[in-house]
Amino acid sequence: MVGGVKIGGVAPISVQSMTTTDTRDVKATVDQIRRLEQAGCEIVRVAVVDEAAAEALKSIRARIGIPLIADIHYNYRLALQAAPSVDCIRINPGNIGGKDRVAQVVAACKDRGIPIRIGVNAGSLEEDLLQKYGYPTAEAMVESALRAIGMLEEMGFYEMKLSLKASHVGLCIGAYRLISKKVDYPLHLGITEAGTAFSGSIKSAVGMGLLLGEGIGDTIRVSLAADPVEEVKAGFEILKSLELRHHGINFIACPTCGRLEFDMFKLVAELEQRLSHIKAPLNVSILGCAVNGIGEGMEADIGIAGGKEGGLLFKRGKIVGKVKESEMADILVAEVEAMAKEREKNVRGEA
Repeated sequence: MVGGVKIGGVAPISVQSMTTTDTRDVKATVDQIRRLEQAGCEIVRVAVVDEAAAEALKSIRARIGIPLIADIHYNYRLALQAAPSVDCIRINPGNIGGKDRVAQVVAACKDRGIPIRIGVNAGSLEEDLLQKYGYPTAEAMVESALRAIGMLEEMGFYEMKLSLKASHVGLCIGAYRLISKKVDYPLHLGITEAGTAFSGSIKSAVGMGLLLGEGIGDTIRVSLAADPVEEVKAGFEILKSLELRHHGINFIACPTCGRLEFDMFKLVAELEQRLSHIKAPLNVSILGCAVNGIGEGMEADIGIAGGKEGGLLFKRGKIVGKVKESEMADILVAEVEAMAKEREKNVRGEA
């Protein structure tokens, strides 16, 4: 349990992110976390770089609605200071220090009743492992993780989850596949330093998608050099594409060809922006020709099969009318918002 979020077993795969603000700036950090919450983020991590950042955690935690993780490197004392104010501590076995320091962190987490994430990074492996293997390998990363696991288990601590991250997709896949055969602890997936919103999302989708498709992974974070809200969006899209989570709008839009007779690009972009607040799982189809539009539109909860200056509106498999091109966006937004409210009401069991 990370706060109120279950990790592992049959629990839904959760989507995480990390703030880009200075944690010592409580207002800026809280404001960004609230934006992440609105996007659907379920767990958030913040960098704890010094005592002032650790001191800020209590105020931050009191003003947000999702679990808070303290990200600790090098200084184990910051983990001790952070533990009373957070829902999980992340430590890096490559730089946190020896057994005596880890023991103090474990004791603090036991007292608080919070888990520890062992976060192995290819770029910060222990020196003896680099000498043994020559360079970061999947085997070196797994040995680092197993060493840390063994240390915590010797101390009677079992509330942990693991990550084995690298910026190289193949290295990540190999490390996670190997560790999944050796332990049953929950796995936090991620391709670290993946890149921009465009390239990083593709790397993350390839790496995490392969692993998730094999049943490996319990919580994910898409690491992007972008607004962290984009990480949350990308994370849910990866899970939705594998039908592991159903969250928000799933847009079905054709790749277009010379048959296109209306501005589908503009319509899809507008709908994506105007419907970003919808959390109910709905399939919205915007298709641009008579070849596939009618058939595929019928499979969506709602959709448009566009044509010259207008199109056919589908709802739950039935044609419900014709719409002008100028009215498409407003009509679809209104219909989707109504469907989302109805679905949420049904989930709550209201009459």
